[in-house]
Amino acid sequence: MGFCDNGFVYNMSGRAIGQIHEEHVFKIGGEYVGELYKDMVVDKGLGSLGNIGNCGNPGNAGSPGNPGNRGVVNYGYRDVFSRLSD
Repeated sequence: MGFCDNGFVYNMSGRAIGQIHEEHVFKIGGEYVGELYKDMVVDKGLGSLGNIGNCGNPGNAGSPGNPGNRGVVNYGYRDVFSRLSD
């Protein structure tokens, strides 16, 4: 679980773990992870878009508070958010 802000993906502690370019999501170090779709990081089967390189440290965004629970949602794509922390 995490959140997006200003082109970055953060964990719930506010630490940057990913970067967003258009709808493509990459680890903070640059490795492709998946696509941003309906506020989720998913595998759309595009293959690997390679490595865009490390973007540097955008700083800590702070905790977003409790986002609540949106329940179980299935948009037909596999959730790959956990790959950002691998």
